[in-house]
Amino acid sequence: MFFYAHSGIRYVVLALAVGVLAYGLYGLATRRAYDKPMRRLASGFAGALHLQILLGIALGLTGRFAPQVMGHVMMMLFAAAAAQIPVSVMRRRAPEERTYLPHVIWTLVALGLVYWGMAAISKPLVG
Repeated sequence: MFFYAHSGIRYVVLALAVGVLAYGLYGLATRRAYDKPMRRLASGFAGALHLQILLGIALGLTGRFAPQVMGHVMMMLFAAAAAQIPVSVMRRRAPEERTYLPHVIWTLVALGLVYWGMAAISKPLVG
């Protein structure tokens, strides 16, 4: 059960990452003021990655654990941290100092880490 949930949530994570990137790039291109939908998309992306970690831990506790999984686990922990950084930083900034660029950069970093985490267990990102 945990395997299918863990495997299926990755599409939600990917969709939210695409949403963060698209909305962030749109905000940068149009020079819009930072707004609530960006914060919600980024929080959803970070939350989905955190849920993936919890499901992965539950999956590990079921005994489905191979040595190469440690590389996967570490990359995913770093990816979740990378996704959380802009959410936390923007929350603490004054409203007039908030921008879209940190979300775009850190989402790309998180996606890169997710890719390398998937490569650690020889799985495709989508498929």
